[in-house]
Amino acid sequence: MDPIDAELALAEVRARRSQVIDANSIPSWFWRAIGVLMVMFTAAVESRRPWLVAIGSVAYGIGLATTILLVVRQAKVQVRPSLIGIEGFLAIFGFTIVLVGIGVGLGLGLEAAGVGWPATLAVIPVAFGLAVGGPRLMGFLRRLMRSRPLAGDR
Repeated sequence: MDPIDAELALAEVRARRSQVIDANSIPSWFWRAIGVLMVMFTAAVESRRPWLVAIGSVAYGIGLATTILLVVRQAKVQVRPSLIGIEGFLAIFGFTIVLVGIGVGLGLGLEAAGVGWPATLAVIPVAFGLAVGGPRLMGFLRRLMRSRPLAGDR
């Protein structure tokens, strides 16, 4: 195979890999939907009204299941976990820990200060963090996956 054909073949493989990565990225609307569902559910539970807790729980369950199903149904193939590597794992883990820390810390602080609806108020910045940070995390993971060598570990 001459060098030009080899280069063209590699370019085609890179293009196909990018298509697979893009086809399986979690869309931006997913993060916003999860954030809205979290705030709605937390407010329903924190209302301490049994009928509202029941309605909020059912709505959350249906909303979460629907949101996840829509994302899963759009995925055409599955990206190998080794493609994100330890860097990707640490980014996902760090993102999660930061949001959990913000939510729990703020909620406990608001409750200690005697503020009403502390969990609901604490989950709002977490939902905002998901809506803004989720798409950025996905962008980082896409760049990370594209930077991996074409011949990975087998």
